[in-house]
Amino acid sequence: MMTGAKKKRSAVWRKIQAVRFEDIKLWCTRRLPILTWVPVYNWKENLIPDMVSGMMLAIQQVTQGLAFAVLSSVHPVFGLYGSFFPVIIYAIFGMGHHVATGTFALTSLISANAVERLVPSVSINFTTNNNSAPLGLSEFEMQRIGVAAAVSFLGGIIQVVMFMLQLGSATFLLTEPVISAMTTGAATHVVTSQVKYLLGMKMPYISGPLGFFHIYAYIFENIRLVQLEALLLSLLSIVVLVLVKELNEKFQRNIKVVLPIDLVLIIATSVACYYADMEYVYGLEVVGHIPEGLPSPKTPPMNILPEVVTEAFGVALVGYVASLALAKASAKKFKYTVDDNQEFLAHGLSNVIPSFFFCIPSAAAMGRTALLYSTGAKTQVSCLISCALILVVIYAIGPMLYWLPMCVLASIIVVGLKGMLMQFRDLKKYWNMDKIDWSIWISTYLFTICFAANVGLLYGVVCTIVIVIFRFPRAKTLNLKNVKEVEYKYKPEDNCESLKQVKIVSVNNPLVFLNAKKFHADLIKIIQKDSTSSQACEDVNKCEQNTLLCSFPNGSCHGESLQPCHSERRVLILDCSGLNFFDYTGVSVLLQIYMDCKSRHIDVLLAHCKASLAKAMQYGGNLESENPVFFESISSAIDAIRIHRNYSKFSEQSEV
Repeated sequence: MMTGAKKKRSAVWRKIQAVRFEDIKLWCTRRLPILTWVPVYNWKENLIPDMVSGMMLAIQQVTQGLAFAVLSSVHPVFGLYGSFFPVIIYAIFGMGHHVATGTFALTSLISANAVERLVPSVSINFTTNNNSAPLGLSEFEMQRIGVAAAVSFLGGIIQVVMFMLQLGSATFLLTEPVISAMTTGAATHVVTSQVKYLLGMKMPYISGPLGFFHIYAYIFENIRLVQLEALLLSLLSIVVLVLVKELNEKFQRNIKVVLPIDLVLIIATSVACYYADMEYVYGLEVVGHIPEGLPSPKTPPMNILPEVVTEAFGVALVGYVASLALAKASAKKFKYTVDDNQEFLAHGLSNVIPSFFFCIPSAAAMGRTALLYSTGAKTQVSCLISCALILVVIYAIGPMLYWLPMCVLASIIVVGLKGMLMQFRDLKKYWNMDKIDWSIWISTYLFTICFAANVGLLYGVVCTIVIVIFRFPRAKTLNLKNVKEVEYKYKPEDNCESLKQVKIVSVNNPLVFLNAKKFHADLIKIIQKDSTSSQACEDVNKCEQNTLLCSFPNGSCHGESLQPCHSERRVLILDCSGLNFFDYTGVSVLLQIYMDCKSRHIDVLLAHCKASLAKAMQYGGNLESENPVFFESISSAIDAIRIHRNYSKFSEQSEV
């Protein structure tokens, strides 16, 4: 008789033996997406666009790396490391082909809270060159990067644990208004943190609840301490950056390579500062000593991990949310898929592994991702090419940045956040589409401003859940069992001729962020199944998400089965009589379904559509159609289809 322990061991051994090579290969391709796209990489068509994009990305990575390192309250050189190591890790494990990970303003701002709390600044002097310390930097600077690396390490561990718990499926709770408000509020915090550099003021680090308002109160109380030279240089840098970037966007279709104004400005101001000796003559604060080469790996200080838990959670959540939003947007734009859980793993490892090389927390940035869009990047090869160029900067060009004024770096940060700050324009959209989403945006933004990005994100999620809980019970048709089949009785010949390829889907519950994703997936499955069917009409099919696909009864037309008429466009009628309320996400999904069906040559008609829904869809998207889209009832939609098809046949006969 086998003992219990032996039985368990034999069962485990059988499971190990049952694993096939195909299973291992499938697991590797799922967890290492680089194995999927590298073998099929088209060197002839994609290499040149990726090289151009990689060169432009490297310039932006260098400038933002230096700037966001300062934002994180560490030496600027650590921003260069943060623009190199995380990019390589994400290229291996990430699924976003156009996601440019690296240093990120929001995660840098969060980690700065831990750095300033645990290693407070007495007198920051980046120009100190202490050859006895690692990298030739002072012990003070090494302690600071130790704290930032610990935040990155613990934040990455939290993301990996979330991956193991498969929490990526919970991202549906992060609605677009919440993400937009949180990122806009955090961007406002970042701009506020750079005001002291823009004005050339020496001021203590201020954080905590209502710290945003205390910073401006301190500035107005000490307005006489503003350094005129730094202010003028900041204003000049901002004007030049905004003007040139606007011209680049305006003429990007006519020119293949845009002017790298960030790099030009850095070189010009560094040269001017050197020859005019602005550091000593005018007292301008400069970057100072930049060590050469890559550092040797070192374990982050584990003894301070319990003290940075709050910041680590903020980095893990805020960084992931912002990065996932960009990954999904690029996947939607270029028609590929992104796994939410795999992104947890990719960004987690992009924080854990680089933390051993003195890197600050990383995430994807909107500006860099938009740059890859505009320069025509095809794959992650563009990011790897940028890493090679950053390596050149680290080993050869870095020391030349000694004279770069800090106010210029602050100007680059502020202008780089333009995309996030412009999300204020979304308020008009939310007001017209769903005023509750508008109120969520406003309140989430205020919470982020008054407290912190992670607090604002948590408030937005909780607020959204509470509102939906209160709205759902008010729905009149929230009954999963009482779904009525839609039937219309026409003459057999009418069914066979004029009502071919017409399907009806009855939506019998509200369409909000909680069920919008599944509704879209189920409806697309129905459309795909119908497109592969060889019959003109099918029996009733129910989808899992309270939708009902109804076919016109045509079991037989004079005893003969019908083949689909390929000359007639298919029509999908959405019966919205049960759609009692909706939110911005629901409207976005309906618009996406409309565009997906249009690309499949399927006409989409909406019956029993409330005026508020019709208005929201017309405002939210461009419903290009020669024929009406909205109808008072299903019967009126069917009549319109019959009239249109009869008219089309009459026109064809007239031409003949």
